[in-house]
Amino acid sequence: MTTRSGPGDGPSDPELDAIMRERRQLIAIAYRLLGSLAEAEDAAQEAYTRWYGMSPQERESIESPGAWLTTVVSRICLNQLGSARVRREAYVGEWLPEPLPEHAQWGAGRAGALPVDPAEHVTLDESINLAFLVVLESMTPAERVTFILHDVFCHSFAEVAEIVGRTPAACRQLASSARRRIRAQRSPAVPASQRGAIVREFKQAWEAKDIDALIGLLDPDVTATADGGGLAPTFPHPIHGGPQVARAWIEIAHRRPGDMVFLERTVNGQPGLVAELDDAIVTVFAFDVADDRIKHIWVVRNPEKLRHWTTR
Repeated sequence: MTTRSGPGDGPSDPELDAIMRERRQLIAIAYRLLGSLAEAEDAAQEAYTRWYGMSPQERESIESPGAWLTTVVSRICLNQLGSARVRREAYVGEWLPEPLPEHAQWGAGRAGALPVDPAEHVTLDESINLAFLVVLESMTPAERVTFILHDVFCHSFAEVAEIVGRTPAACRQLASSARRRIRAQRSPAVPASQRGAIVREFKQAWEAKDIDALIGLLDPDVTATADGGGLAPTFPHPIHGGPQVARAWIEIAHRRPGDMVFLERTVNGQPGLVAELDDAIVTVFAFDVADDRIKHIWVVRNPEKLRHWTTR
């Protein structure tokens, strides 16, 4: 995808090159704040529109264009998070963050950023997985923006305070509250190879329609949540409990079209599965694994959230 470069297209423009190098970082921040790649791209585009809406003299007076763009895109996201809660109340069924295929991961740590306490640090990889993004949905807009900018992208509380319109002390409290939410929901770390092996076993048991094997792989308190957005059929409410989820997946196996295949794919940096039909990805399955059992399954079928998925 290309971004409008603004005035002066043609030969290389040092100012333009420097500004456009920020785009990946802006989308990385906005995606974690909004849970939607499409909305993140729009937020970044709006920030660039505002940049080029200023006069050349106004732009020249800005000491750090990257910091300015980050501030603007964060404020755009903060405003959108407030209205998103209203929109999601009218959403058909459960709302889940937009899943990302492996090739659509963005972002690197902010150069020269202030370090955070390693005990509280959240890695960029962790901050993009579905389990993390789902917990972020439980936060207030100010908590979410403060936590992402400070704990994930390592901005100081003084910088964050200017963005959210709070004092640095208040931002410190917001980050602390957000961390408590994360700790309450965080599963113990499981190596990626182990996660992958469990997801593969789940796929094999599912295809074999082996309900006992499925139950054995599921946490007794497992929850499965699906997002069809009213555009694709799926179960309308979360399913709770190992036997109940296993029975639902056996029913899915019996109803699946004969030419549909399930493939192992990386979903938001974690081992997952996708359903492919007629050379198109029609469903994405993400998993949260803890203690050798699957604790959560998230199913995304809304086609508007699968635009960035292609067969490989």
